[in-house]
Amino acid sequence: MRIGVFVGASVADLMTLDGLLARIKQAEDDGFDSFWIPHISARGYDALTALALAGMQTSRIELGVGVVPTYPRHPAALAQQALTTATATNGRFILGIGPSHRPGMEEGFGIPYDRPALHTREYLSVMRPLLEEGAVRFNGEFFNVNLELASLERPACPILVSALAPQMLNLAGQLADGTVTWMAGPRTIETHITPRISRAAENSGRDAPRVCVGLPTAVTDDEGAGRRTAAESYARYGELVNYRRVLDIEGVESPAEVAAIGNEDSIRRQLETFAEGGATDFVANIFDIPGEPDSAQRSYQALKSLVGNI
Repeated sequence: MRIGVFVGASVADLMTLDGLLARIKQAEDDGFDSFWIPHISARGYDALTALALAGMQTSRIELGVGVVPTYPRHPAALAQQALTTATATNGRFILGIGPSHRPGMEEGFGIPYDRPALHTREYLSVMRPLLEEGAVRFNGEFFNVNLELASLERPACPILVSALAPQMLNLAGQLADGTVTWMAGPRTIETHITPRISRAAENSGRDAPRVCVGLPTAVTDDEGAGRRTAAESYARYGELVNYRRVLDIEGVESPAEVAAIGNEDSIRRQLETFAEGGATDFVANIFDIPGEPDSAQRSYQALKSLVGNI
């Protein structure tokens, strides 16, 4: 199982752009398989531009964005930018996309959150041919597109959908390269996420999908303190319908209950459980624990030691 790190908006907002690029380079030097950043940051950095810059300063590590909301950006515009970023990273860019959530789209962007599964299906139907073939003709309910996207370079650009619900998992298996999840615990990955997306991919004649599991992560000897911190820091995710659904499948009430928290041996066992359940990647959103000033560094080092060993 590949192991990566995700710098969430609350951390990325504290960095300068140079600081973010330095952190990505350090993660590559430390052997991590991937580095992920959010698309939306209060500092206003464009994630794909930042990752294109990072790609020119690194040579091996995969660089992912998690995730670009589909409603505010036309799929042809995103395809053009993704192709540029994929070229700058020599094919190491991972494009995460998804419809996001109703409050963010309707209250933030003022865009109707209309039929997200169909919108995502049409989005992929436009964007994927542009990335792979350079042209698309598509007529649907959301998009009517007849375009060519000429390019001398067309590196691979895997697309992962933030698929959690059955319809989204089916279309991700049929049209994308996998899913990137958030707040999905081990039971949900094994019994819900992996079987559905894998079956859809197989029935469509596609390769086995990537299942990238993203979770808050903290290595500590005081698991109770870690979960209390997570309960406070990540409470808002339990209020969003899409995440509430997978928490209910897991049989838990709080996002803190699915976070990867514990000492080094416990974290190893938790990651092994995810791998056994079909996860191909684990992406850690490391968080600090008050009163443990070295907690983030301990978590980072513990994960570093697991790269290539799960």
